Amino acid sequence: MLLRWVSLSIVLPVQPDGPEIRRQREHRGYGLRRFAKAAQIHHAYLSRIERGERRPQPEVMARIASVLGCRISDIQRDTTERNDELEDR
Repeated sequence: MLLRWVSLSIVLPVQPDGPEIRRQREHRGYGLRRFAKAAQIHHAYLSRIERGERRPQPEVMARIASVLGCRISDIQRDTTERNDELEDR
Protein backbone atom coordinates (compact mmCIF):
# COMPACT_ATOMS: atom_id res chain seq x y z
CA MET A 1 0.00 0.00 0.00
CA LEU A 2 1.38 3.37 -1.01
CA LEU A 3 0.83 6.15 1.49
CA ARG A 4 1.18 9.76 0.60
CA TRP A 5 1.51 12.54 3.10
CA VAL A 6 -0.30 15.67 2.18
CA SER A 7 0.58 18.87 3.93
CA LEU A 8 -2.21 21.38 4.18
CA SER A 9 -1.28 24.95 4.83
CA ILE A 10 -3.96 26.83 6.68
CA VAL A 11 -3.66 30.60 6.84
CA LEU A 12 -5.41 31.92 9.88
CA PRO A 13 -6.18 35.59 10.39
CA VAL A 14 -3.87 37.29 12.84
CA GLN A 15 -5.22 39.23 15.77
CA PRO A 16 -4.40 42.87 15.07
CA ASP A 17 -3.87 45.41 17.82
CA GLY A 18 -6.34 47.94 16.43
CA PRO A 19 -5.59 50.76 18.85
CA GLU A 20 -1.86 50.36 18.15
CA ILE A 21 -2.45 50.48 14.40
CA ARG A 22 -4.48 53.66 14.84
CA ARG A 23 -1.88 55.19 17.17
CA GLN A 24 0.94 54.52 14.73
CA ARG A 25 -1.12 55.70 11.74
CA GLU A 26 -1.98 58.98 13.44
CA HIS A 27 1.58 59.41 14.74
CA ARG A 28 2.79 59.25 11.14
CA GLY A 29 0.25 61.87 10.10
CA TYR A 30 -2.03 59.64 8.05
CA GLY A 31 -5.75 60.16 7.91
CA LEU A 32 -7.91 57.06 7.69
CA ARG A 33 -8.70 57.33 3.96
CA ARG A 34 -5.17 58.21 2.84
CA PHE A 35 -3.66 55.40 4.88
CA ALA A 36 -6.23 52.88 3.63
CA LYS A 37 -5.47 53.88 0.05
CA ALA A 38 -1.72 53.45 0.66
CA ALA A 39 -2.37 50.01 2.19
CA GLN A 40 -4.73 49.11 -0.68
CA ILE A 41 -7.72 48.40 1.54
CA HIS A 42 -11.10 50.08 1.93
CA HIS A 43 -11.21 52.80 4.57
CA ALA A 44 -14.28 51.24 6.23
CA TYR A 45 -12.42 47.94 6.54
CA LEU A 46 -9.43 49.71 8.12
CA SER A 47 -11.76 51.41 10.57
CA ARG A 48 -13.22 48.05 11.58
CA ILE A 49 -9.72 46.60 12.03
CA GLU A 50 -8.76 49.52 14.27
CA ARG A 51 -11.93 49.04 16.34
CA GLY A 52 -11.27 45.31 16.72
CA GLU A 53 -14.27 44.26 14.66
CA ARG A 54 -12.30 42.52 11.91
CA ARG A 55 -9.32 40.18 11.86
CA PRO A 56 -7.53 40.64 8.54
CA GLN A 57 -5.61 38.02 6.64
CA PRO A 58 -1.81 38.08 7.00
CA GLU A 59 -1.44 39.69 3.56
CA VAL A 60 -3.49 42.69 4.69
CA MET A 61 -1.53 42.95 7.94
CA ALA A 62 1.68 42.86 5.90
CA ARG A 63 0.49 45.80 3.77
CA ILE A 64 -0.53 47.76 6.87
CA ALA A 65 2.83 47.08 8.52
CA SER A 66 4.66 48.03 5.33
CA VAL A 67 2.95 51.42 5.13
CA LEU A 68 3.64 51.98 8.84
CA GLY A 69 7.26 50.94 8.37
CA CYS A 70 7.10 48.31 11.09
CA ARG A 71 6.87 44.55 11.54
CA ILE A 72 3.58 42.68 11.69
CA SER A 73 4.44 41.63 15.24
CA ASP A 74 4.52 45.33 16.23
CA ILE A 75 0.83 45.72 15.36
CA GLN A 76 -0.36 42.27 16.41
CA ARG A 77 -1.89 41.38 19.76
CA ASP A 78 -0.06 38.86 21.86
CA THR A 79 -2.45 35.91 21.90
CA THR A 80 -0.23 33.55 23.84
CA GLU A 81 -1.33 32.64 27.30
CA ARG A 82 1.03 32.31 30.21
CA ASN A 83 1.15 28.94 31.98
CA ASP A 84 -0.23 30.35 35.23
CA GLU A 85 -3.27 31.68 33.36
CA LEU A 86 -3.94 28.21 32.00
CA GLU A 87 -3.65 26.65 35.46
CA ASP A 88 -6.33 29.00 36.84
CA ARG A 89 -8.95 27.51 34.54
